[in-house]
Amino acid sequence: MIVKMNNVVKRYKELIALDHFSLEVFEGEILGLLGPNGCGKTTAINCILSLISFSKGEIEVFGQRMTPNSYDIKRKIGLVPQEVSVFENLTVRENIDYFCGLYIDEKKLRKKYVEEALEFVDLKDYAKFYPRKLSGGLKRRLNIACGIAHKPELIFLDEPTVAVDPQSRNFILEGIKELNRQGSTIIYTTHYLDEAEMLCQRIVIMDKGKNLVTGTTDELKRMITTSEIIVVNFPVISNELVEEMKKIPRVIDIERNDEEYIFKFENGVNNLNNLMEFIIENNLSYTSLHSKLPTLNEVFLELTGKELRD
Repeated sequence: MIVKMNNVVKRYKELIALDHFSLEVFEGEILGLLGPNGCGKTTAINCILSLISFSKGEIEVFGQRMTPNSYDIKRKIGLVPQEVSVFENLTVRENIDYFCGLYIDEKKLRKKYVEEALEFVDLKDYAKFYPRKLSGGLKRRLNIACGIAHKPELIFLDEPTVAVDPQSRNFILEGIKELNRQGSTIIYTTHYLDEAEMLCQRIVIMDKGKNLVTGTTDELKRMITTSEIIVVNFPVISNELVEEMKKIPRVIDIERNDEEYIFKFENGVNNLNNLMEFIIENNLSYTSLHSKLPTLNEVFLELTGKELRD
């Protein structure tokens, strides 16, 4: 086990930022840490890194208790913060060399690592550029290179794709997969649930400083009431008929978005048949209809009652 948090409590005066929070991170996995703004994600990460103290509980990293002076442990850790944290007066190569030099003293080895990091994030053609000359996506790549150049065994990635173009986003996501294939254990925070679903072997959903649930995407989906979603486009339908539709067996809820009606069903079979029978019996016309399984977004909403960006 790479990281173990056990019943950690962190208070800021009257505010409880972490409420007996527990977490386990296993070697070689990508763990997604999800939650609405203010849920305690950043506090949890700062506690793991021993950047802040906590009131109660235990934290171990690589099997050892983490302290502010645990430099032998910190050399094995890479941090890519949400805010781009580079020096504007240093070139791309000089930035990577500086951050790598915090962990690697030997100049020959550091030079090798810097060149490998430049190649990994595909910034070799920009090595002599200053950050102000880079696009947002390229700055994100530089931010990643600075955090992983020393080849850490454990990497914290905090919103690495926020506010980047689709091409840069895909490049970064593929890079994260490659870091994991090379052996790095990754703790990944994001507001993009599709990224978590695609990247993470396990996901932790937290809110109000608590670990609500932990599991694979499939395990989380089995925890919620909604088991099937059917989306139908009705050009014209009365509110009275919508209320009648709520009486169809196993319908939990019906959401409306203009002409699109989203039917949420609990566990059961023949949901589509039951809905179609109602449509036929009431001589309703529709322009499209499709069924799908719940997404991670449905899991998040049911467990927290919030949009992820709340």
